[in-house]
Amino acid sequence: MTHFSAAIAAFDQANSEDPNKEIFEGREYPKELLYAQRMTDMQERYAPEASEAVKLAVRAQHIQRWKSPRSDFPMDKPGYMLWRTGLYKFHAATAGNLMKTAGYDDEMIERVSTIVSKKGLKTNPETQLMEDVVDLVFIEHYMIGFAGSHPEYDEDKWILIIKKTWQKMSARAHDFALSGKIKLPEALVPLILKAIK
Repeated sequence: MTHFSAAIAAFDQANSEDPNKEIFEGREYPKELLYAQRMTDMQERYAPEASEAVKLAVRAQHIQRWKSPRSDFPMDKPGYMLWRTGLYKFHAATAGNLMKTAGYDDEMIERVSTIVSKKGLKTNPETQLMEDVVDLVFIEHYMIGFAGSHPEYDEDKWILIIKKTWQKMSARAHDFALSGKIKLPEALVPLILKAIK
């Protein structure tokens, strides 16, 4: 088994422990395992040429996220930022430990940690590539569910959320999102098109 396949198997094993479940196409999955698989699927569709470091980071981006719930932090903006910052460190450390066990050297672990921690967004091409995949997965799989869980959001709020997501993406990801290669949530297409004009 290569370092890569050992690390991916370890990431998947860690995510398969998620007590939260999600039904997809009639089958039940541990929530973060399904998310990780969707991330890899999107990365292969969007950027099959991605480096090994990006492929590892993409698979580990939410690793064991349930262990640091949002509810453990104050429910305000500073609390949200604290939770996000803590998550980046937690995911990077968890992925790094599993990569070490799989036989990776410190240099590759550091590279993956940088990407998972979202350091150098817009300046580090590998971090930007993972961010593109994150946003494309959100649009295709999670935006409609997010909309359903926030019925109080009006059109202006939605346009703001879509704009913020769009701004994090590269021009290549914009083209990919509008190319028909991802499934846009039908109910939100008019809002998406309005937001990105």
